[in-house]
Amino acid sequence: MRLLHTSDWHLGQHFMGKSRQAEHQALIDWLLQQVQAQAVDAVVLAGDIFDTGTPPSHARELYSQLVVRLREAGVGLLLLGGNHDSVAMLGENQALLACLGTHLVAQSAAQPADQVLVLAQRDGTPGCIVCAVPFIRPRDVLQSQVGQSAQDKQQALQQAIQAHYAAVYQAALVRQAELQAHLGRRLPLIATGHLTTLGSSLSESVREIYVGSLEAYPCDAFPPVDYVALGHIHRPQRVGGHEHIRYCGSPLPLSFDEAGQDKEVLLIDLGEAGLQQVTPLAVPRFQGLQAVRGTLDELAQAMPALAAQATAACPLWLEVTVSQDDYLPDLPARVQQMTEGLPLEVLRVRRDRGTATAQLAALARETLDELSPQEVFERRLQQEDLPPELAQALAERYRGVVHALQQGSAEAEGAAA
Repeated sequence: MRLLHTSDWHLGQHFMGKSRQAEHQALIDWLLQQVQAQAVDAVVLAGDIFDTGTPPSHARELYSQLVVRLREAGVGLLLLGGNHDSVAMLGENQALLACLGTHLVAQSAAQPADQVLVLAQRDGTPGCIVCAVPFIRPRDVLQSQVGQSAQDKQQALQQAIQAHYAAVYQAALVRQAELQAHLGRRLPLIATGHLTTLGSSLSESVREIYVGSLEAYPCDAFPPVDYVALGHIHRPQRVGGHEHIRYCGSPLPLSFDEAGQDKEVLLIDLGEAGLQQVTPLAVPRFQGLQAVRGTLDELAQAMPALAAQATAACPLWLEVTVSQDDYLPDLPARVQQMTEGLPLEVLRVRRDRGTATAQLAALARETLDELSPQEVFERRLQQEDLPPELAQALAERYRGVVHALQQGSAEAEGAAA
């Protein structure tokens, strides 16, 4: 049995005013090529199918296209609801999807057995059993108690999620035993999830799931299945060093801090003995996306090289962080001027104020007993590219302010005495 594990497509996302429709269309085309070339039996999409609970019409069209084209290719599809997905919106077509050979689990079921699914191989024979667990909302598994602290709520929610997994796992074991008696062979068992696990690495596009509740789920709380297909974290990674517990990550970079990540889907090979192999399959970059940082002079020199990576038909999207010159009020206009006539689109301009502040704070901590306030102020002025006369005037003004404060403090102490 060969599965393709993917997640976090975020269909319908608008990226700083830019539509991702063309990228998602290219992703579907590429995915259909891969399922044929790699002889995939079924695709598992582990949550966040859509970016919002009310996706635009083109996102719904892409969703339908994915379902139909996989059906035509003879490839099964399992869709799990994520924290971005609307349970009602996903559920409205559940009966229709079932007719197209697509399994959908939008939310936790009251009966654990309803979340136990059998995915078939291309020849129609059973290939594996799935504990199909979507994003779990606290209200689905837990009732709040009066007087609980935040820590109590976190612990109660973790225990409730763990109990839910255990119940679905027990139902899956029953189903596995029944099928083994009928088929004469053991079917491998996998589980899914859409949540943050302890030790996973996040990016700025990942929104917190539980506000004031569960922060991260321990990997040893998953049931002892052959593979755990996870979604929600956009960076592909093993969990807790375990080969069989994986985030595949998002197939598209969903924020500029993901621009440098290698995006992938995972091919999961399963046999009677369990997990055989996990093979990452690199996803092409359908839209150029890059974050650059530097002074205005450095950025101006870098723009031609960046432009060489793009074309007029597919310009490179940029996030530009300006250092040292970040005090200038017309930064966006200056940066835009650098890109005129080049296949570059600046989507965001940021001012790098954090570095200088951190350096000053470190300096103050290290030499607090050795430097006077005037010396600290003068060292801060040295980090600015100011005309000498302006720097001197600011230093004198600061000296006058400090002297006035010290004199006022001394007079207050004298009056108190």
